Amino acid sequence: MAIRQVRTKGDDVLRKKCKPVNKIDKKLQELIDDMIETMYNANGIGLAAPQVGILKRVVVIDIGEGPMVLINPEIISESGEQVEVEGCLSIPGIWGEVKRPAKIVVEALDREGKPRKIEGTDMLARVLSHETDHLDGILFEDKVIRFIEPDNDNSPE
Repeated sequence: MAIRQVRTKGDDVLRKKCKPVNKIDKKLQELIDDMIETMYNANGIGLAAPQVGILKRVVVIDIGEGPMVLINPEIISESGEQVEVEGCLSIPGIWGEVKRPAKIVVEALDREGKPRKIEGTDMLARVLSHETDHLDGILFEDKVIRFIEPDNDNSPE
């Protein structure tokens, strides 16, 4: 496993649409392992492949329940709304209030290629929405309602 460089705002790769994964092989497994390690190293709760320069539809998430791997995730439904402060590893030091669905259902493949359906609410819904946006070249700042001034003592993690 290796820690990869997290691409930051201004890197063109962050604005490109990712291609579906057609083959789950050793190379993809290494990417997934590297993404998980990179996410933890950066104190993140989610990371999408374009954030490490790879234009593949792969996302890793851990909101405190262990790592979740989603290959070719597709949002099949969303409902309700929540407005919370969020940030992004690719836009360090910037925070803003973003409206996201309160509930989201995503279909994807796990790292072994098995289909799975994830129903997320609250924080998981927010992270699923945020990370799948990355796969289509959308950054959280595109959806910010109001930017939050940094406060070293009270910044969200």
